Amino acid sequence: MNDSGGTVSPQNVRTAADLVESMRQLRKQSGLSYRELEKRAAARGDVLARSSIADVLSGKRLPRAELLTAFVLACGDDRVEPWLHALDRAGAQETSTDASPEPPAPGRKIRAWHVLLMSAVIVMALVAVIRSTLSGNDTVDGPTTSTGAVRPSLPTGWIRLRPITAPHLCLTDGRVRDGRHTPLVAVQRPCNRVAPQLTRLEPVGGDLYRIQWHHPDHGVGCLKALSEGPGVGLLEPWDACAESSHFHVEPSGEPAGNTYVLRVEGQGCVGIAGSDTTEGVEAVVSRCLGKGGQVFIIEPLP
Repeated sequence: MNDSGGTVSPQNVRTAADLVESMRQLRKQSGLSYRELEKRAAARGDVLARSSIADVLSGKRLPRAELLTAFVLACGDDRVEPWLHALDRAGAQETSTDASPEPPAPGRKIRAWHVLLMSAVIVMALVAVIRSTLSGNDTVDGPTTSTGAVRPSLPTGWIRLRPITAPHLCLTDGRVRDGRHTPLVAVQRPCNRVAPQLTRLEPVGGDLYRIQWHHPDHGVGCLKALSEGPGVGLLEPWDACAESSHFHVEPSGEPAGNTYVLRVEGQGCVGIAGSDTTEGVEAVVSRCLGKGGQVFIIEPLP
């Protein structure tokens, strides 16, 4: 949807697919990452969450008018009105298309879901067999301590981070409960509701690791312990992993051998705020205590 000069033309949009493709091209033309768009929008007083951008650009849904406006302006395009007209056309076309097909027969969606589920199970099983064949195990020895002793083994590949105070919950993305910080941050949620996001530890050297999140829509983000602003102390996924935090992964001293403390040099230790066991509570970096909500179980993804 470009004009002869190479500029994205919202006037050519007719369908929802046209609109999404034009928005993708506009972002590509701007050269900005999702995080950079979010920051530029925030500087204007607009809210443009990376997760919302990802949902729209992956075709999951059409944007709301205010989101489209914030997105277009953040991309450096001041032609807001043509984009809103394009949204109206795309929405009208989608509504008329949705109303025409015959409703699916009862059970059709369920059977399709079962097929997808079984396919996913088979793929995961094959991956596990291949990994087992190639590596022989799912853990690697950690670095040695100052006394020369080998630290407990850390799992390789996809992992779960579970606070020992609420082991049915896992560290994943979510929103700050009081709204003081708009972007996604690390919170604790039921482990069976973390997918499709996956977590892994990326070795940096010694006992230092980056904590990576992989999401099919949002891409790869590495956790950054914020040291200033309204989100100070929170853990935010950054697109630029080179600028993210390095975490010392240290044995907790708890009887269980797979429990660890995550320490950020000069800032403190990661823990669940107030050692709260409630779903949705944020992870925060504060003074190291090495107990309670600052102790995490690190284990391979089941």
